[in-house]
Amino acid sequence: MALTDLTLSELWDYQPDVQEPAGFDAFWTTTLAEARRHDLDVRIVPVDTPLTLVDVHDVTFAGFGGEPVRAWLTVPRGAAGPLPAVVEYNGYGGGRGLPHERLVWASAGYAHLFMDTRGQGSSWGSGGDTPDPVGSGPSVPGFMTRGILDPAEHYFRRLFTDAVRAVDAVRALDVVDAGRVAVCGGSQGGGITLAVAGLVPDLVGAMPDVPFLCHFRRAVDLADTDPYCEVTRYLSVHRDQVEQVFDTLSYLDGANFARRAHAPALFSVGLMDPICPPSTVFAAYHRYAGEKEIEVYGFNEHEGGSEYQRARQLGWLAERV
Repeated sequence: MALTDLTLSELWDYQPDVQEPAGFDAFWTTTLAEARRHDLDVRIVPVDTPLTLVDVHDVTFAGFGGEPVRAWLTVPRGAAGPLPAVVEYNGYGGGRGLPHERLVWASAGYAHLFMDTRGQGSSWGSGGDTPDPVGSGPSVPGFMTRGILDPAEHYFRRLFTDAVRAVDAVRALDVVDAGRVAVCGGSQGGGITLAVAGLVPDLVGAMPDVPFLCHFRRAVDLADTDPYCEVTRYLSVHRDQVEQVFDTLSYLDGANFARRAHAPALFSVGLMDPICPPSTVFAAYHRYAGEKEIEVYGFNEHEGGSEYQRARQLGWLAERV
């Protein structure tokens, strides 16, 4: 392993210009207003598991376009609430998996909603249960270039909307204190966390780990691995669409959502990360509008702090709820 990007001292000073469309706020205001015209339609089904210290529920709610999105809700056994809640988003290619895989937050006394990721869940892990019924024009395999020529058609518009609606859904639950909801996730989940923090004004905390989907132009120029290389391969074929592609991605950039986010935030970054270049993480971190901290793991790749970071999150969030 070796440093993949700038030195740490350079990263502390790295505050680049990030492409931001003039219509960013109007685009997302309209997108969420359209989604909220659909009834949230939260459905909760208890799940029988061998777990004795937590209760598990299979949750369905209406996401983008009113389309059903699945999630696992895990709470301390017999909890009457109202509990603080953590909504968690998954990494690229993974689905919600099996309910016994993520027990930390419920074990710490939180209601934990782990959102399935539409159309994903077949690259690693234990699978997903939420289809993405929306079509796509020409694209590279993966999700980065689905709808790449129009932000209104892009895959991540749908996924970010699902993620906001997941917060709406958890706040609708009797067991949850709607005023004490935090969001978290790693990699793709970290990018989603930044999007939600920029779109939902009253979260108690946001915890983006090694976030993906930030400072797209530098990421595509620098990263030589997927998922960013999906964009590289697309542009190697569609040579005349560079400006249009990066215009679309600017509506989805975590650095732009960060400028609109005011919840306290705990970031993390791995300085040897070849997947999400550290400078792209710092671009979002420096633009983050709220109170913020970042844990730097100098000798780690995309795994970042892993369970060390989870322990850090547990203490950090407990101070805020």
